[in-house]
Amino acid sequence: MGSYKDPNHGSDDDVENLVQRLRLYKPTPVSDETEFYVKRAAVLVCIFQGNNGDLRVILTKRSSSLSSHSGEVALPGGKQEETDIDDIQTALREAKEEIGLEPSLVHVVTVLEPVFTKHRMIVVPVVGILSDTKAFDPCPCADEVEAIFDAPLEMFLKDENRWAEEKEWKGEKYLLHYFDYEAENGKYLIWAFTAGVLIRVASIVYQRPPAFLELRPRFWDIGYYRRHP
Repeated sequence: MGSYKDPNHGSDDDVENLVQRLRLYKPTPVSDETEFYVKRAAVLVCIFQGNNGDLRVILTKRSSSLSSHSGEVALPGGKQEETDIDDIQTALREAKEEIGLEPSLVHVVTVLEPVFTKHRMIVVPVVGILSDTKAFDPCPCADEVEAIFDAPLEMFLKDENRWAEEKEWKGEKYLLHYFDYEAENGKYLIWAFTAGVLIRVASIVYQRPPAFLELRPRFWDIGYYRRHP
């Protein structure tokens, strides 16, 4: 990763404003969610300020040897373990295991609405700030992570280097978004669930909708399962 903030550049105002916006965000309450899922997971949306003062997010490329979603771009995270007290602990524990990010370096500011996959797994996005980037020494877990990189958060609101694929699930159409991104260590395709989460986070942080039709899958919302038991 090579986009960390130099303390002589940029302003802390952007990060402070980011924290305030995220703290003010109130996710839609979700009740009785346990009847709709079999497994639970959490991902960490870890944001930091880059050299140019832009806000960036840490991403990984999953190992090609994994049995599921191999070689895909993902947010650090994974399934909840019995010893995890909440979704925040799950996200922080997984981030430490996958990329060597110490939980003490992350200031968690909010937890977004859970996303329900069509396989009925609930995934909770946990949003945190990495202020002391120099203290983070990326260390990918070779069994799970092939590469660690970062991307500008605002790119997920722009209609640039992006394309979408129309899908249908139980008679309802939705769009899967794909973002092409070239980092210092390679070219990456950020898509589907990961892209959807980052579109949501960027919309909250920058307080504006994306410059394209989003058309999120309805089955990501628990209300879909209440209407389609």
